[in-house]
Amino acid sequence: MSGILVAGTTSDAGKSVVTTALCRSLARAGVKVAPFKAQNMSNNSMVCADGAEIGRAQWVQAVAANAEPEAAMNPVLLKPGSLRSHLVVMGRAAGEVGARDFAGRRDRLTRAAYDAFDDLAARYDVVVAEGAGSPAEINLRAGDYVNMGLARHAGLPTVVVGDIDRGGLLAAMFGTVALLEPADQRLVAGFVVNKFRGDLSLLRPGLDELERLTGRTVYGVLPWHPDLWLDSEDTLDLAGRRARDDRAALKVAVVRLPRISNATDADALGLEPGLDVVFAADPRAIADADLVVLPGTRATIADLAWLRDRGLDRAIHAHAAAGRPVLGICGGFQLLGRSVSDPAGVEGAAGAVADGLGLLDVRTDFAAEKVLRLPRGTALGAAASGYEIHHGVVTRGEDAEEFLGGARSGHVFGTMWHGALEGDAFRTAFLTEVARLTGHVWEPSGVSFGAARQRRLELLADLVEEHLDVAAIAGLATDGAPSGLPVLPPGADR
Repeated sequence: MSGILVAGTTSDAGKSVVTTALCRSLARAGVKVAPFKAQNMSNNSMVCADGAEIGRAQWVQAVAANAEPEAAMNPVLLKPGSLRSHLVVMGRAAGEVGARDFAGRRDRLTRAAYDAFDDLAARYDVVVAEGAGSPAEINLRAGDYVNMGLARHAGLPTVVVGDIDRGGLLAAMFGTVALLEPADQRLVAGFVVNKFRGDLSLLRPGLDELERLTGRTVYGVLPWHPDLWLDSEDTLDLAGRRARDDRAALKVAVVRLPRISNATDADALGLEPGLDVVFAADPRAIADADLVVLPGTRATIADLAWLRDRGLDRAIHAHAAAGRPVLGICGGFQLLGRSVSDPAGVEGAAGAVADGLGLLDVRTDFAAEKVLRLPRGTALGAAASGYEIHHGVVTRGEDAEEFLGGARSGHVFGTMWHGALEGDAFRTAFLTEVARLTGHVWEPSGVSFGAARQRRLELLADLVEEHLDVAAIAGLATDGAPSGLPVLPPGADR
């Protein structure tokens, strides 16, 4: 089988970026390539054409690879909730797990992950696997099936990516190899530096010394680039998307819920040049907003309490009372309703009930069965589509009209459809309505979200082909890790 593992010195080191870039680069060279991540922990997920749920990053990587997204590309998905994580195995809900009882299910999850990888490897020329966290988390090595456990299973040569923007990168790269046991070390072929800014000649002596000390190759240095904005896997970096001309912008405040899910719903708004998009966690941040967006959440009742503790509920009410628009998406829509109940304990304590913000005449009751589908329809005179991932069953009252699987009452909108704003026609219609309601003049930009995503994927491939030795990395996938790689201490003492 042909494949490679892209590991990292830390979480958010650039594994997803490098994996995505390699998928696009190999695909445009005519290679039949598939992405893979054995286990993902993320509340940003997508629905595949067959109804399977996978991590958003693997869905985008499949798009980069020109491959149909499927469950095998992310066989295990953990979605953190208020107390425990929701478990998705091969695209389907499989209950909940906590930190302590996760170990009891590890054998079954390991088998599912390895079977999925082997299946992809039998159908594709190359599988580019993304690790999770760091392979040097040696306290977890015995049960690992995402990093070196996977590499050992499939004999995958491994490239370690590190974010130089964080500092201490050379030590982190050396230490990552040195902490591994010998059999794992022999699969680590080399390194990729990510997010470099400045004069490469100043870094070169350190890279040369790293190669000498480890006996491994530095395959290249990716520069920091302002346009490398991919659909996010997690919520480590919700910085907003600021407009260049603040005077002309509609101001959008996306409430940064502590258990936010599918935060990528705001990505399409961030592409619009006439919008100023910020993530808000206090009332002052939404005081001058034209539009407030409540995104999805993995813990609706807990996040309702958080809103009230911070006074954001009053700020949202004041915003709506002034006639300014509010948009709730999935869990955010449910927050806008009259009540939320969880009789079976889907999101937390069984029997929990909470009053919603009361801005829409709807009631939400959580059910055990998860809804996964790809709906289509029309709203505001425009075609619309999206994806649904939820346990909440929403009942609409007489004082609300239907709106994209949700409800609308005047200037307050709620939808169960994630991704609707990625549709150019609907996004244009919705923002035109926001401008009308707020008395602004807003001209449609003509921006295409799909085209923008493709441009970013092409830019990624261009960057890796310019700055990395892609031929050598592709050779690893075909030929395996070089023989005779040295074992570093302390790994050598094991």
